[in-house]
Amino acid sequence: MRHRIAAVSAATLLTLAGAAGIAEAQPAGLYAPSAVVLTVSQGEDEATAVRAATLSCAPTAQGTHPDPQAACAGLAATAGTLDALLAAPDPNRACPMHYDPVTVRADGVWQGSRISWKHTFSNACAMSATFNGNAVFAF
Repeated sequence: MRHRIAAVSAATLLTLAGAAGIAEAQPAGLYAPSAVVLTVSQGEDEATAVRAATLSCAPTAQGTHPDPQAACAGLAATAGTLDALLAAPDPNRACPMHYDPVTVRADGVWQGSRISWKHTFSNACAMSATFNGNAVFAF
């Protein structure tokens, strides 16, 4: 009985300490949440993801993405319209004309609004040429 009370008391203290720490670290209302899961899938069926990364951009850039600061900047440049990622493919890059589709997807919350976006490229070269210089799917 004594051990059970001690365990419950310790768990309660940890929970309260954790909640207080979260409340101090992220006061409500200072920023809109921005956290997304990014995936790259082979084929048109995004259920076969070959790579994935998490990205949180507020209050600081972090996640499993290898360059979260650059990826957050790339998403911010879209002003919430992820189709803008497709706007500037590298005109000097020639890609083969074979069809081996690659699908990219972003799901989560961007500046407080729910997003779910996907795009299928004809092949990995076309994807790379399109995202040239944008770090969002560079993982």
